[in-house]
Amino acid sequence: PLRADLVLDDAPAFKGLTEYLQLCWVHEGRNYKKLTPAITTHRALLDTFLTDFWAYYRRLRAYQHAPTSAVTPDLARAFDLLFSRQTGYADLDDRIAKTKAKRQAFLRVLDKPCRPLNNNPAELAARRRVRKRDASFGARSPAGIHAWDVFHTLIGTAQLLGVNVLHYFQ
Repeated sequence: PLRADLVLDDAPAFKGLTEYLQLCWVHEGRNYKKLTPAITTHRALLDTFLTDFWAYYRRLRAYQHAPTSAVTPDLARAFDLLFSRQTGYADLDDRIAKTKAKRQAFLRVLDKPCRPLNNNPAELAARRRVRKRDASFGARSPAGIHAWDVFHTLIGTAQLLGVNVLHYFQ
């Protein structure tokens, strides 16, 4: 496997890619948002859990800005407490157990606070390319694929730098 620090979702394609895989908290949160409880009580349980999930995420973000070894065990215990919860809503309890099983990959940030907690910037950069591909049914040649990649990279970089891409091309 690679010796790179990667923050990814839990897609099977990434299994074994690197031993330093950290899972994306935003992707994990989306898994909880996909639950569709039909019973009002289950909706309330899910809402309460999501509130606690994102509060924990904010604690991890605060830790990143001021990491101290004194806080690390508290955050690890808080993870165990949050993801040991039994709510009585079977789908939510299953999802919680799946997150807990990936504890090490979610808490790598405690060892390296400089690691991002999510990979959203990379995903947002790729989204424009995917929308273009879907709308036009893909490039028609290898040269077209290369041109798309070059232009989407230029446009994305220009946006990041606050440069008008049309002025750059001129």
